[in-house]
Amino acid sequence: MPTLSAILITRNEEANLADCLASLDGLASQIIVVDTESSDRTLEIARQYSAEIASPPDWPGFGPQKNRALAMATGDWVISLDADERLTPELRQEIKWVLANPGSQVCFAIPRLSWFLGRFMRHSGWTPDYVDRLFKRGFAQFSDDLVHERLIVQGQSKKLKNPMLHYSFMNAKQVEEKMQRYSTDSAKQAYAKGKTATPFKAILHGAWSFFRTYIIRAGFLDGRQGFLLAKSNAQGTYLRYMKLWRLNKEKK
Repeated sequence: MPTLSAILITRNEEANLADCLASLDGLASQIIVVDTESSDRTLEIARQYSAEIASPPDWPGFGPQKNRALAMATGDWVISLDADERLTPELRQEIKWVLANPGSQVCFAIPRLSWFLGRFMRHSGWTPDYVDRLFKRGFAQFSDDLVHERLIVQGQSKKLKNPMLHYSFMNAKQVEEKMQRYSTDSAKQAYAKGKTATPFKAILHGAWSFFRTYIIRAGFLDGRQGFLLAKSNAQGTYLRYMKLWRLNKEKK
């Protein structure tokens, strides 16, 4: 049976990490946690699951940090998870099967069912949400993006059937914190690439983001949470463009 390494990057994930690592029990022969200045019980929990831990002094961005974790992996295959994600029993069985019978595939995309303020979202552009997470070591690496990193695969990919559960936003505070953090990082990334923005663009893109989430992607079928997600997407998009505009303004 091919061996599997699980890689995670963390920061203050004591509320999530134990459930995530428990869902890997008996599946992954190696667990790697690359942590960024956690001040809670994250590392204590990681040790309870015999994880190999690294704590670099800097934060290079999501892509480079995940590549650091990947460099520590020794398994034949690698699964990359976030601390707020869980493997279901059905997904575990499917992963075991494809590891034993990969065929010509070097990567498998896992469908993700995400939680937002009290419910799993079935519309709003969140379902189906396939993410490349299970791959043969040596055939993939993460992009160097500061945020919204992607897996760059050299070979054939295939979609799995059973979803993993993603407990992404449990309360409004988490939504606000992530919106602020991601809009800042996205603006910096766009600025580094020479992109520009204006307040008008910020308003226009924010409005389009709401319309796309709530109408085109049928967010209204997700009830109150669909509206709140569309509103959050609009605010995050608006902030991203405004922060980019301010960065360019400061440069001048």
